[in-house]
Amino acid sequence: MGDAIELAAGGYRAAVGRRGAAMCRLAYGEQELIWRVPPDEPPPASHGLLLAPWPNRIRDGRYTFKGVERQLEVTEPRRGAALHGLAYGKPWLPVEIGSDRARLTCELDGGDRGYPYRLELTVDYELHAADGLTATLGARNTGDSPAPYGMGAHPFVSIAAPMDDAVLKLPASHRLPVDERLLPSGGPEPVEGTEHDFRTPRPIGATAFDTAFTGLERDADGLAWTVVTSGGTSVGVWGDASCRWLQVFSAEGLPGELNRRGLAVEPMTCPPDAFNSGTDLIVLEPGERTSSRFGIMRLAQG
Repeated sequence: MGDAIELAAGGYRAAVGRRGAAMCRLAYGEQELIWRVPPDEPPPASHGLLLAPWPNRIRDGRYTFKGVERQLEVTEPRRGAALHGLAYGKPWLPVEIGSDRARLTCELDGGDRGYPYRLELTVDYELHAADGLTATLGARNTGDSPAPYGMGAHPFVSIAAPMDDAVLKLPASHRLPVDERLLPSGGPEPVEGTEHDFRTPRPIGATAFDTAFTGLERDADGLAWTVVTSGGTSVGVWGDASCRWLQVFSAEGLPGELNRRGLAVEPMTCPPDAFNSGTDLIVLEPGERTSSRFGIMRLAQG
């Protein structure tokens, strides 16, 4: 895996790239649970990336915070949006590496004109023999002014062909409508009675996703679980209580064999364009910290 940081615990194997601290691999035995990609190549469709200090899209790359308008680089020109934050393009410094865990850090130094705020980002990846991969993404405001913040993660769960036969359990009661640019066009709407209601597990069929969900059902520990069953393997992706949103993308239109061969399940703290709407936006005061957890594991059948 080249320059990847490799982790192992029980039957699990994982690899993390040093650029963007991206998840490059998670496997159980011979079964790849997420897409496996070389750590020194740009991941397809943002696979495995950590999304901070915002997930998803900001309309026209423009927002106003504390009365000041900011202009970010438009990194998705065909939709006119600033996509997936800044951290994915940065080198992350490993500060602690063990056989089953790694901590990496990244500094946002305030040098970006569109995001002139200083943050120290950390991610702790831990691999457990029983519970699979847990990731804790933290942020601390190291500057002298408040900073807008949100986070997400972008793993693609591997899907055995055809995707139509994969069974999905999606713990969401509402979806966010979007326009042709995949930007919010209204408030959350109930999924009940629509093709996007997967609260009871069922085959994906022809349903296409590039959709943000909220109203997430949680277990006794406050975790919201999405479960994908394909090729005889069930994979669970969970987000903690800070992850109030979940983006799901069915790899529609990706080139070649990637088309509908993975399901992106993306825990997020806020919805698309939260820097403009303010919905679930975190504002970090100087010195303040926040953290969010998500995880991926193989689930026993039956």
